[in-house]
Amino acid sequence: MGEGAFLEGYVIPTAIIVAQIVAVMIPILLGVAYLTYAERKVIGAIQLRQGPMTVGPFGLLQPIADALKLLTKETILPAGSNRIVFLMAPMLTFILAIIAWAVIPFDEGWVISDINVGILYLFAISSLGVYGVIMAGWASNSKYPFLGALRSAAQMVSYEVSIGFVMVTVLLCVGSLNLTDIVMAQQTIWFAVPLLPMFVIFFISVLAETNRAPFDLPEGESELVAGFMVEYSSMSFALFFLGEYANMILMSGIATVLFLGGWLPPVDIAPFNWIPGPIWFGLKVAFLLFVFLWVRATFPRYRYDQLMRLGWKVFLPFSLLWVVLTAGVLVAFDWVPA
Repeated sequence: MGEGAFLEGYVIPTAIIVAQIVAVMIPILLGVAYLTYAERKVIGAIQLRQGPMTVGPFGLLQPIADALKLLTKETILPAGSNRIVFLMAPMLTFILAIIAWAVIPFDEGWVISDINVGILYLFAISSLGVYGVIMAGWASNSKYPFLGALRSAAQMVSYEVSIGFVMVTVLLCVGSLNLTDIVMAQQTIWFAVPLLPMFVIFFISVLAETNRAPFDLPEGESELVAGFMVEYSSMSFALFFLGEYANMILMSGIATVLFLGGWLPPVDIAPFNWIPGPIWFGLKVAFLLFVFLWVRATFPRYRYDQLMRLGWKVFLPFSLLWVVLTAGVLVAFDWVPA
């Protein structure tokens, strides 16, 4: 085999992979931009006001105006900060929220990397998110960002434990760590029905994991100004901001795969089964994102002791009990995952 033919065998798959990455990245980045618009509109409607309505028709160009504003602002570096770590922190937060999509299946065969340990990959990536927050708080060389970072670290670690037990419950029912297998196991019934308490715990834990209201303690304006982001400006602040919304979309995607049947329709009859799988996947993610926004507009912020008590004294023992109960039922009925 000649050298040209040898290289050609690598160029074609690489081009396909790059095209797949671009096809996933563009909708996600657009979704992140317009999720900010949707949030302001939804909360505006709940509070009986208009929300963005000036820039473009119905305010649709507001995210673009916000991006241009942040791009043209000056990036201010605090004098006593560790500049390299200070600038790496927001980049790490945003990158982690993007690379996790490599294993999320949008339809059967529509996945960038169909690895057999996809759920472990997602858990590892989501666990690394705390490092961006810790780095930002420490590198700022300021008291309030550091306090915000410590709060966030304790909060995210606490709720990752219950998220892990929820994932174990799903894996017991499926018998595979592959995300496509998890979706295909829900052809008869979505796991949100038999595992409803786990779905509720997972969603509430995700609110805490992504620092969203009512668990947005690391950004508590009343006591910590803006938490770990207080020293950030311009695009460095924007990357944290976008990373939070990208994590919301990612966690909604994970919840859709684990509990809402991924790309599968509610029932396998017309006209539901005529709608393409990726559209079903997108609709489910959009519904969960709406609940994110709905919760923010509805519930007041928790006190920190209430937040930690809920994670360690309620969610942890309940999720552990449900894992034992699920395993017991599967053994008692001699049910073996397909």
